[in-house]
Amino acid sequence: MNADFGAPKDLAGGLQQRRSLYQPTLPPCLQGATVKVEYGDATTTIDPTCANVVAEAFPCTYGQPLVSFVAPPPDAVDNDRAPIRVGVVFSGRQSPGGHNVIWGLHDALKAYNPHSVLYGFVGGTEGLFAKKTIEITDDVLASYKNQGGFDLLGRSIDQIRSNKQVNAAMTTCNNLKLDGLVVIGGVTSNSDAAQLAEALVQNNCKTKVVGVPVSLNGDLKNQFVETTVGFDTVCKVNSQLVSNVCLDAISAGKYYYFVRLMGRKASHVAFECALQSHPNMLILAEEVALSKLTLMEVINKICDGVQARAELGKFHGVLLIPEGLIESIPEMYALLQEINILHNNNVPVAEMPSQLSPWAAALFQFLPPFIRRELLLHQESDNSAQLSQIDTEQLLAHLVEAEMIKRTKEGRYKGRKFSSVCHFFGYQARGSVPSNFDCDYAYALGRISLHMIAAGLTGYMATVANLKDPVDKWRCAAAPLTAMMSVKRHLRGPGAIPIGKPAIHPSPIDLKGKAYELLREKASSFLLDDFYRTPGGIQYEGPGCNAKPITLTIENQDYMGDIEILKDCLSKVRTMVKPGCSREVLKAAISSMLSVTDVLTVMSHPLNAELPLYHFN
Repeated sequence: MNADFGAPKDLAGGLQQRRSLYQPTLPPCLQGATVKVEYGDATTTIDPTCANVVAEAFPCTYGQPLVSFVAPPPDAVDNDRAPIRVGVVFSGRQSPGGHNVIWGLHDALKAYNPHSVLYGFVGGTEGLFAKKTIEITDDVLASYKNQGGFDLLGRSIDQIRSNKQVNAAMTTCNNLKLDGLVVIGGVTSNSDAAQLAEALVQNNCKTKVVGVPVSLNGDLKNQFVETTVGFDTVCKVNSQLVSNVCLDAISAGKYYYFVRLMGRKASHVAFECALQSHPNMLILAEEVALSKLTLMEVINKICDGVQARAELGKFHGVLLIPEGLIESIPEMYALLQEINILHNNNVPVAEMPSQLSPWAAALFQFLPPFIRRELLLHQESDNSAQLSQIDTEQLLAHLVEAEMIKRTKEGRYKGRKFSSVCHFFGYQARGSVPSNFDCDYAYALGRISLHMIAAGLTGYMATVANLKDPVDKWRCAAAPLTAMMSVKRHLRGPGAIPIGKPAIHPSPIDLKGKAYELLREKASSFLLDDFYRTPGGIQYEGPGCNAKPITLTIENQDYMGDIEILKDCLSKVRTMVKPGCSREVLKAAISSMLSVTDVLTVMSHPLNAELPLYHFN
């Protein structure tokens, strides 16, 4: 074991010490040692056209019911509970709040039975395969409560995918006699958790596998997951940095700041930061993909904004760019796909440019040398491009400057010489001390994980709904991982067929949602009025300490609450329409139900299924 992992941290003085004393707030149902488990109806998939494919790939864990956790009745008998042995692994990239998941899991485990044991796998999934563990105790946790990073255990390749990896994980689970394994991570990690859960069931391994949604990217969003642990903190830290840049820009009055924000393929981080800090421009990857904008069309849109501001005598500005933008531009996506194929065929990097197709080679040569080098970097563990290493902001700034020089020579632009400053904000935020919201949310998810294992659930994700409301209104549940799965499509329309393996895919910005509508309403003011907002640093006490992401509070995402409303309505129908009711009541019920079923049939028909707005690798 690496001696650094699990070692106490020096928290003497400062924010870290004060934060270690914060006690997360819990929903009422999680405040005792046990919960009441309520089983709902069997689930389907997020995309009904993929249901058969997902069912075939996950015959043992597909179609499991939605599960809710509520407070047990006051007169519930507290039976003796056998000790539980649980393992926990960081599988995703570090995200603020991850340590609190382990803290919540540990506290719930010890409350369930003081003799229960929690093992942490050192070094991420590689530690899981090699059975490298430390026992998580109160003493070990003491200096990691409410702290950022994943340094309690560390992380590695973030992958449990190949047969060899799955078998190694299963061997570890059997050797340690684990009752449960908690996988902490994002989209890819929870897809792997689903595969591992299925494999363990098929091999009669008793270990239950559950996932926890922890990701700074905020792209693990669906009907069950409203946001991920870490997203709030990262957006608050980045929003402060962006607002600082905005004030610097307006003070100097002569620079355009191109700021790229970490967040992988989707634009959630950049979107939330724009709502928090009000920069002049935001280029959403989802908008670019939907409109199929070429690289030069994106450049011209930016230049038009620069020119409009110059006509008002403003020669400064701030532009936010999601790191996934590069993949949403059609020709750049196609170029990256060709490079991806060459990597998979083990073509040496030095030989790749000569093996590109003619059009791809022409595009490659058009790009600045620094971008060419970055596009050829080896892939991530999920076989995607290293988006954090591609300086998209510098590429855009370079091309915007060239276009503004061209417009000046043609007499179309008469303002000052265009000057740019580039930044990439990513690593600065993901190790931050987590916000109160992320501390509470993560701790609750950790406790839910224990109750899932105690209930014998496997292939599930811990979820909390109604997050926009105070903690005492939160709804705690467990949702099957297969219900969040779909299969990629690379074409739109009736001819599109699912290809590839079922997985949980990153969720793009909802361009029909209330938050996006708000952004569109404010876009013109943001562009021209310098309507900058300064949210400041994360507040841990006093006014504003419990502020939540704007995108979370605007959208009405209480899916679990809506399920309860539907169940209540169906129950009332059953009560009112019983044998013996009048014929008029019966006919009215039949007519109404036929209308409902006709509408739902049309909405779920394959020809009308909602397809992804852009490609996800």
